Formats: sequence, structure tokens, C-alpha cells
Amino acid sequence: MPMTMPTSSTQVPALDDTNSTQQPNSSSYMFSKFIHLDKELYEQFYSLWIALIVVNAIIFLVGVVLNSLALYVFCFRTKTKTTSVIYTINLIVTDLLVGFSLPVRIIMFYTAEDCLNCSFVHIFGYFVNMYCSILFLTCICVDRYLAIVQVQASRKWRNPTCAKGICVFIWIFATVVTFSILSMAIQFAQCCLSEILVLMVCEYFFPLVIIIFFTTRIMCALSKPSLMHQSRERRMKAVQLLITVLIIFMICFTPFHVRQVAISINPDMPHNVSLLVYHVTVTLSSLNSCMDPIVYCFVTNNFQSTMKNIFRKTESEQTTVDILGMNKNTKGS
Repeated sequence: MPMTMPTSSTQVPALDDTNSTQQPNSSSYMFSKFIHLDKELYEQFYSLWIALIVVNAIIFLVGVVLNSLALYVFCFRTKTKTTSVIYTINLIVTDLLVGFSLPVRIIMFYTAEDCLNCSFVHIFGYFVNMYCSILFLTCICVDRYLAIVQVQASRKWRNPTCAKGICVFIWIFATVVTFSILSMAIQFAQCCLSEILVLMVCEYFFPLVIIIFFTTRIMCALSKPSLMHQSRERRMKAVQLLITVLIIFMICFTPFHVRQVAISINPDMPHNVSLLVYHVTVTLSSLNSCMDPIVYCFVTNNFQSTMKNIFRKTESEQTTVDILGMNKNTKGS
């Protein structure tokens, strides 16, 4: 199906200009093509567009509700702010920001689809939060490994001050690297794919290698008699946490980054295929905001017990209201 983007009539001729103006216009055109992928999907695959809108709406609702409850539990109902809790609070914040970016994407599509600056801010914010999620998940895995396997050696590193410093570094690192690479992608269109590959190595493949390495290490170490002083429940939770994070990586983040690698290796991939895969993989990457609450269950026992108490309290209050209502009706009769 031919592409009928409204901006093509003004931007395509720019590609045929003289050499003095070709590079800037070409870069703007490339970035415009990137941010207008929603428009293309809407025009060429309308049914899939509607389906993804519904899926994103569900992800938004579920993710915001679960992460809001988790933020309340870890901030106000968890007294001891351990290193794992600090990393988890930062992870929750990134998941909430990812969730809130989903309706913004739809609003921009209908109100500001031709605003390059608006699109840049949205894309920049989305990728910063996605990569922060990846890095904070990595920190939680490493921290759990140190807590179980390297108990004595890691005492001086596993403290709230050090954890807060690492969190600040992650936010700054993800922001600076993402902004630099997206800016270079706009200014130098021919370097776009190579720069994106650098971003993926720094903020995806390296954390993935770390998680796989520590998952393997902790599963091997837990079988040694020297670690039998750790409770079986704690050891099992450590394994469950690491496996859960690995599953989240495989489901949510890996498809998007594999797609990016495939595009860089084969730039001549059919546009329709690339378009479909892009939207499906971006939706999967947003799904991590709904799956991360599973990780919270293994971070601290307080989270599970507090969540149960919240729901039990709600149920008991509802029961009390029903009983009071029945008593009033009986007295009235």
C-alpha cells in the first residue's frame, strides 16, 4: 500500500536539493519518518492500530495502579530502606513514567503529530525511562547476588548512601547517553543506525550479560554447602527474582533490540515488515511496567504482607459498611 503521509509533500523534494542543503533536510526527513510511524500504521494497518491502542490502554491502567500501590508500600509502609528497596523505588518511578507516556503518545498523534520538538521530547523521555528500567533491574539482581553469595565482602558497598549514589548516576547516565545519541541521529542521518547500536550495547546488551552471568553464578553458588546458613526461603526468593528479571528481559526488551540490530544489518528490510515489528516490539517494551510488580514480591517480605493487609482492610471495611447498613434497615423496619 503506498504511503500517504501528510508531510511527504513538503519533505521529499528536500532530498533532491543541492548538496549545500541536502544533509540537514535529509536528517530532518529521517527523524520525521521515525516519529510518524504511528501515522503510517494508522493508514496502512488500521485494525492493528486499534488493537495496539487497546493493549496500551490496558498496560497503562494496570501498570499505573500496580506501581502506584507499590510506590506507596515501599515509601510509606516499609520502614527499613535497604539497598534493594532504594533500587526498587527508582524502578517503580521509571515504570510509572513509562505508563504515563502511553496516553501522551495518543494525545500527540491526534493533536501535535507535526511537532518535531514535541515528538523529540516524547521519544527522549520514553527511551530514558526504558533504559533506566533495564539498569535498575540489573542493580536489583547484582544486589541480590551480593546479599546471598558475597555477604561479608559486600557489606561496605551495600549501604543506602552507595545505593542512592548509584541511582543518581544511572539517571544521569541514561539521560546524557540517550540525549546525545538521539541528537546525533537527527544531525547526522547516515550515522543514525550505528549510534543506536552504541546505545543498545551500553544500555541493553551489557546489562543482559551481567544478569545472565549473576543468575548462573547464584544458581551454582546456592548449591554449595557453605551457603546453607542462608534460609531456604531466602535462597529460593533470590533465584526466583533473578529468573523473573531474565524473563522480563526476554519478553519485553529483547524483541525491540533484536529488531534494531536486524535493521542495522539489513537496511533494505521491507518497510511494512519493519513498521509492524517496530510497533509490536515497542508495545512489548511497555509491558514491563506491568510485569515489574512481580519482581517487587521477591525484594522484601514486607511488600507481600502489606499488600495483603491493604486488600484485607478494604474487604473488612466493606463488610462493616454492609453490616451497618443492614442494622439501620432492621431498626427502620
